[in-house]
Amino acid sequence: MGGRVGPPASAPAPSRRGGQGHHRPVPGNLPTPHWKRAGRLRPPLLPLGARRGIVNRKANRRPGLQRGIIILPSAFTLGNLFFGIYAMVAASRGDFQWAAWCIVFAAVLDMLDGRIARFTATGSRFGAELDSLVDAISFGVAPGLLAYHLFFADDPWSWVLSFLYVTAVVVRLARFNVEQGGEAKSTFLGLPSPTAGMIVATVYPFFTAPAVAQFTGGLPTPQTMGIILIALALLMMSHVPYPLVPRISFRTKRGGLWSLILLGCAVTALTIPEYFLFPFLSLYTLWGVSRAVGLGLLERLPEKDPLLDEAHEDDAGAEVRSLDYTHLAPTKYPESRERDDTPETDR
Repeated sequence: MGGRVGPPASAPAPSRRGGQGHHRPVPGNLPTPHWKRAGRLRPPLLPLGARRGIVNRKANRRPGLQRGIIILPSAFTLGNLFFGIYAMVAASRGDFQWAAWCIVFAAVLDMLDGRIARFTATGSRFGAELDSLVDAISFGVAPGLLAYHLFFADDPWSWVLSFLYVTAVVVRLARFNVEQGGEAKSTFLGLPSPTAGMIVATVYPFFTAPAVAQFTGGLPTPQTMGIILIALALLMMSHVPYPLVPRISFRTKRGGLWSLILLGCAVTALTIPEYFLFPFLSLYTLWGVSRAVGLGLLERLPEKDPLLDEAHEDDAGAEVRSLDYTHLAPTKYPESRERDDTPETDR
């Protein structure tokens, strides 16, 4: 009885195979889809290969992976702190050999955390500040305490030498953050604190080694160790340029030569560390001084030193200005604002 609703449907189109289509005609005036109604938005298009209710797993993995990469340099820095703290514990217990090697392990981790941060491009201000604080403990307080227990415990005032050494390390790190922190550099200005810390730490393994003890008779005197501490403190606070450890690369002849030298030093340090580290670090320190003297240290000094010129820089931008009291008169608010008794916090 009832007729069709809307205009008559057209005949089905023939199929590509030559036969008639088997689909029934669709009646007209169907209800408008809900997403086409007024005020509705078209559902978002999903990317190819994605389904509703399925979250892209790669998108979820990336934040976690990136977070792990960011934490990796800080993990090496905290490992540096672990060995620095344990070096102090071992020194207080009289285990000077293990205390010395803990400081060396801390220096290795300190070198690795910076390289990992640069390789993964995850360097941050937090990591730089954390590294400086940890270095002050591992290469300042720990070697100073080790030297005190070894050489200065019997003299009531000899601890001042350890204090001067720790002070130089702290000042050296603070000045590094101001002068060279976060910048690409080819040299260190002043003896690096890890080098100074390892020199103090490896005194005991070197002079107690059997082949060395036959000629030296044992550890140096407290007076000699005091001179070493003062010399290291002065070199850390100086502007003597010290070269960075070159990267291992075989792309050029010079890079290949340096890489072979570094690999040879690493193998020797792992094989006979008690005989190699102290002479090698001492030669590195003396080579920097002789190189600075040969090139002219006074001509290479920077124009400003943050330790000496900080007050001058703070006052450089200060100026006395006269006040114009006409601009200090109370501002008259608009009429609508004056009549509005609503508190500002309630809006």
